[in-house]
Amino acid sequence: MLKRLVQSCFIIIGGTLGIFLLPVVLRLLNLHDIIFLNNPYVTAILGAIIFYFITFWTVDYVVGFVKWFEDSVVKAPITEIISGSLGLIFGLLVAYLMGIPFNNMNIPIVNTVIPILLTLLLGYLGFQIGFKKREELMNLLTISRSSKKKANLEVEEEKKVTKSLKLLDTSVIIDGRIADICQTGFLDGIIVIPQFVLMELQHIADSSDALKRNRGRRGLDILNRIQKELPIEVQIYEGDFEDIQEVDSKLIKLAKLTSGIVVTNDFNLNKVCELQNVQVLNINDLANAVKPVVLPGEELNVQLIKDGKEYHQGIAYLDDGTMIVVEEGRNYIGKRIDVLVTSVLQTSAGRMIFAKPKLLEKAL
Repeated sequence: MLKRLVQSCFIIIGGTLGIFLLPVVLRLLNLHDIIFLNNPYVTAILGAIIFYFITFWTVDYVVGFVKWFEDSVVKAPITEIISGSLGLIFGLLVAYLMGIPFNNMNIPIVNTVIPILLTLLLGYLGFQIGFKKREELMNLLTISRSSKKKANLEVEEEKKVTKSLKLLDTSVIIDGRIADICQTGFLDGIIVIPQFVLMELQHIADSSDALKRNRGRRGLDILNRIQKELPIEVQIYEGDFEDIQEVDSKLIKLAKLTSGIVVTNDFNLNKVCELQNVQVLNINDLANAVKPVVLPGEELNVQLIKDGKEYHQGIAYLDDGTMIVVEEGRNYIGKRIDVLVTSVLQTSAGRMIFAKPKLLEKAL
């Protein structure tokens, strides 16, 4: 197929050259007096026949060259082809613009030869420059997009790192539930333990009071578990704020400087953080959020264990520690009864359920 295509091209070229060049050759040979040779159709046919016979000796070389060029183009990376083509187009465009003044000149050699030389020279230089500078050209096309994307990623990464700092206070460490929360993966980011919090824990652990001493040691054990057993990064903040005395105030100051999040179960510290626009996570809020929802009108079976603040009240507790205030329940202390929920009070300090004995409801 390729061989026939090459032969067809040779025939077309021969016919074209026969029309334009064969009459000149005939004049040089003094054969222009032959009438039928002056016919353009005859010269075209003669030129085509001549070039057709030439193909018997040259077609194999031309086909080999075409196949070599095809293999070279196919094997070349697409970046080299694109960059070389862009360079060639740019070189030809420059050659055309530079050749316009010479085309307008009336000097025979200048207006024909120089534009051709410019086209060949600048086309070749454009292709070579585009081919050899392909990496720089591709980088130039993508540098603006990549730099912008990189800048956005750096900003997002910086925000992510600063906002993911979780600052633990003394109360939440002693509480112990923070270790279970970290283990479940609900608390991500970097856990930060300030040095002044560790000093307060050590002071509590060295207290002469047995209860405080046990609480402090429990807190140190929790920190040791978080640091060694759980797959979460823990950092110790060595700095201190000597002009501030209270540990909670130091913690709030550190949270402001690092854009960190305070993790606590201290109700008062929670309120102070909210007043000072410091983000805070209260694990009591988390615990209340995952507690079973109790709606007014539901029936519960509870055991009253003590009396309430009011004379007629009795106090009971659910399995999760939620306190239930039973109106008119004083007479049932020590007994297990069915109660009907009347209202639910939800606060950061916990949840309180108000109820009344079901026996009284039936009596009414």
